[in-house]
Amino acid sequence: MAGDDALEREIGRIGRELAGAMPGATRHPRKALDKKAMELAARDGELRAALFRFVDVVPACRSLEDLAGHLVGFLGEVERPPPTIAAAIKLGDSKAGRAALGATAAAGVKHLARRFIVGATPADALPTLRELWNRGSAASVDLLGEATTTAPEADRYAARCADALEVLTAASGARPLTQANLSVKVSALTPLLRPEAPELGKRDAAERLRELLRRAREFGAHLHIDMESLDSREAVTQLTLELLADAEFRDGPSAGVVLQAYLRDSPAQLDRILAWARTQPRAPPLTVRLVKGAYWDHEVIESRSHGWPVPVFEDKAACDRNFEVLTRALLDARPLVQVAIASHNLRSVAHAVAYDRLAGGAGQDLELQVLRGLGDDLGQAIAARGLRARIYCPVGDLVAGMAYLVRRLLENTSNESFLHERARGAALEELLAAP
Repeated sequence: MAGDDALEREIGRIGRELAGAMPGATRHPRKALDKKAMELAARDGELRAALFRFVDVVPACRSLEDLAGHLVGFLGEVERPPPTIAAAIKLGDSKAGRAALGATAAAGVKHLARRFIVGATPADALPTLRELWNRGSAASVDLLGEATTTAPEADRYAARCADALEVLTAASGARPLTQANLSVKVSALTPLLRPEAPELGKRDAAERLRELLRRAREFGAHLHIDMESLDSREAVTQLTLELLADAEFRDGPSAGVVLQAYLRDSPAQLDRILAWARTQPRAPPLTVRLVKGAYWDHEVIESRSHGWPVPVFEDKAACDRNFEVLTRALLDARPLVQVAIASHNLRSVAHAVAYDRLAGGAGQDLELQVLRGLGDDLGQAIAARGLRARIYCPVGDLVAGMAYLVRRLLENTSNESFLHERARGAALEELLAAP
């Protein structure tokens, strides 16, 4: 393996190639408006909080007036609103104004949701998926739905997943690029997933997940088990690894787990996964999707409220460095595992490709994943350079997608995010610098 200097040179070269392959700035008026709205929210923490609270409450509103009332109420808490926001607040003073404001707000939230959510059902999502396939990108469909509260809800989620596997398989054909790939959440497969009683939740989710693994094997599809907040990680990990170690599933289906780099103990978690993979060889090998993590705020608030040590890195550079350490460890572990690197950070993606190449890889067993609505330009650049790109595509209705949508908005407007830095015009060398 080449030294650090050679790796940094290769990172710079690949990063510049990817940046050059990204689509140019668009003049589409809606996309320009999206960009301005995101920039405005990124600059003002109070405004960002008010807008996210509004997005979160939209599904519960009964009318356009109700919608406008909530919007005006949340925006009214901003100490020094920008002129456009002040005008919106004034518009809400009259009944006619509230109706107009409500209609505009409803349309805006729906437009924003469509940016991230590709359809209400897998069938609705097929045109977008085919467009991605035609561009040379694969896709992973995520059926939106947070933690369930009743057994019938869990049964319905499992049935939706089974139907999705069938729809995606019928549409995808036999090419590896279009193989049906579905991401599922254990918290939606049981109402009993509790940190104080993990075995109960595991047992309840096991049969639903077992049946989905059977269906995925029947259809030749890939089933990926997502990770959520830290309090459910142990139960989800145990359940997944126990089922995949069962003799019934050793020869399929293709399946995977998620490793969250923002957790301080993620290196130990990776050691555990690799140790399992050494004793439980599968065909195909377990896929490990490396992500930064989307529950940062939840983990920090939860731990501080209890006086516990914060389990996540609170410094972005430390998290980025850990992400690179885990990337190298995963790539070095092949063919024991299949590797998927999920990031919108140009440096993180370029680092993975550079390390793979310097280690003698041809890029065919390294997958690079981005989220629909956030990593579109990077995803197109990855595919254009002949690398394996997979786009994570949420599917579901607006109500089910609210929690997801708020997390994505938080990620996109973080003052330290790569997307924010790129939007403000940071130099390419700055974006590719070592963390």
